[in-house]
Amino acid sequence: MNSLFCRHNRFTADCPICSKGTLLDSSQSQAARPRTTRSRPAAPSKAVAREFRGPFASAGPYEREDGSRYEVRLEKVPGGVRLAQWSGGVIEKAAPVLSAMDLPIMLATTRERSLLAERDQDALEGALPGEFSGTGVSAGRAGDMREELRVEAGDDGMVRIGRWLYRPNQGWELQEAPVMLPAKRLAEALRKLGSAAAAT
Repeated sequence: MNSLFCRHNRFTADCPICSKGTLLDSSQSQAARPRTTRSRPAAPSKAVAREFRGPFASAGPYEREDGSRYEVRLEKVPGGVRLAQWSGGVIEKAAPVLSAMDLPIMLATTRERSLLAERDQDALEGALPGEFSGTGVSAGRAGDMREELRVEAGDDGMVRIGRWLYRPNQGWELQEAPVMLPAKRLAEALRKLGSAAAAT
């Protein structure tokens, strides 16, 4: 009868000296076992955002001079709303530009689909101006820097909604990015756009 312990006072199976070259050798059993590799699905490219599948209201599509098309989506996000341009299911790094006539239609869609909180929906619908002209501004802060949400009406019937940052010694700079802010900030800018149009 063989002892479970070797001359090194260890379990024979655990001793790297006495188990070497035997069936108890763990290094040989790992080498003899064929390695199986699991095929992983290819990770999506970091450069391309995945298509958003949540509820949203959209305006467009709009066509650019180069022939490409995009739409503007309004969706609820934590802490507020997001307005962004989408093209081919991918969000764009651009301040959204949409038709002034489509903004009330977009808000009617958000109400129909119950996308926004009731107070946010009421604030946005109540702030819609009768006439889109000039610029409406909602001032705020981004850290230590001044920041503004601007709703700018163009002569072509299009409206750009973008955030501007004030950089010391450089002045105001448009942020080419989707707008994500509380709904009351957007409502304030729309209300001031309406009062600016009434003053002219």
